[in-house]
Amino acid sequence: MPCTCGNWRRWIRPLVVLLYILLLLVVLPLCIWELQKSGVSTPNKAWFIAGIFVFMTIPISLWGILQHLVHYTQPELQKPIIRILWMVPIYSLDSWIALKYPNIAIYVDTCRECYEAYVIYNFMIFLLNFLGNQYPSLVLMLEVQEQQKHLPPLCCCPPWPMGEVLLLRCKLGVLQYTVVRPVTTVIALICQLCGVYDEGNFSSKNAWTYLVIVNNLSQLFAMYCLVLFYKALREELSPIKPVGKFLCVKLVVFVSFWQAAVIALLVKVGVISDLHTWDWDSVEAVATGLQDFIICVEMFLAAIAHHFSFTYKPYIQEAEEGSCFDSFLAMWDVSDIRADISEQVRNVGRTVMGRPRKTYFGEEVSQDENTGLLSAGSQEPGVESSSTPPSPKGRYQGMGHTLNNNVYTKRLKSHSDYRRVEYRLDQSQ
Repeated sequence: MPCTCGNWRRWIRPLVVLLYILLLLVVLPLCIWELQKSGVSTPNKAWFIAGIFVFMTIPISLWGILQHLVHYTQPELQKPIIRILWMVPIYSLDSWIALKYPNIAIYVDTCRECYEAYVIYNFMIFLLNFLGNQYPSLVLMLEVQEQQKHLPPLCCCPPWPMGEVLLLRCKLGVLQYTVVRPVTTVIALICQLCGVYDEGNFSSKNAWTYLVIVNNLSQLFAMYCLVLFYKALREELSPIKPVGKFLCVKLVVFVSFWQAAVIALLVKVGVISDLHTWDWDSVEAVATGLQDFIICVEMFLAAIAHHFSFTYKPYIQEAEEGSCFDSFLAMWDVSDIRADISEQVRNVGRTVMGRPRKTYFGEEVSQDENTGLLSAGSQEPGVESSSTPPSPKGRYQGMGHTLNNNVYTKRLKSHSDYRRVEYRLDQSQ
């Protein structure tokens, strides 16, 4: 149903800016009052300074999200981008709240940790949706390219066959983290309630050490699959300049994780000790507070990087845009994740029962913004897609490239044999 406010794109941005200014006029005096009431101790000063960075971070992130909603012309690309942009304010607010109320830090950190996996998944969706829109014969194109070898430290392992196998394994490598991370987060909550979690203490007797190892291995493998996927399709992904986007996601996720591990190690070796707690209750509280404070500062820099890396400008088109309600509700739709997890569960069931595995790329699948990750790009090799292009005019404009539905032929070499593969790319000067 179209939005009844016909010119909502004209007034929505000034309205949001005005509301945020009013919010600051209310919250900032309350923060100053809280600082004076609680005393100017080191934890309170850290919380107040971190709050300044939070209040600078949020408008930068919200502005980028709002601009994508206003120019919501390519849902299959902008939907995962909007989800990724939410990572910075969620990280920032979570750390600021945990800095003020360390006793509930593990509970608010649950949202951040689950969203971390969600962001990595959505970055994979973004890449796949772009490739699926522009290259309907993606599997065939991969099959005739040179073999992509594994990267260090797995360079001695047999390479994954190019084509469907490589795509599927890279996708599943990312998807496993979206399952492992929430599961370990729930386990951490249960262990905390049972008194056996002991966050920040490297010991074989607590649950935190084992969960850190599991999360780290799962996260590293997900990132490895993303890098391998990019290496195999570097040329095809070049129009959207994925390196900057990948670094934004990778640095936020990895830096926060390894930061916590390094701080915990400093506590373990005595660099951060009970001799200097700076008004915190314990050395563990010092470690947690330091981590949260650093994240609040880092998210301000991350917000700036995300603003330029995930810019809305390529999506400004003279095309029909959705209503304000459709644009807002679309970013909360998680049907694609549900479809992917369900399909993977069915795939595991078929494997256990000895049934033939379903071919993800061997059948024609209608592509839209709700298409699941495991079925993205599923097309009969060599057969043109019969579905309606999901983007207006089927174009991605910007970054020095214009992609459309024109077809040209490129020769690719595979096993000393030249084959002709058609895919859609028209690179404008």
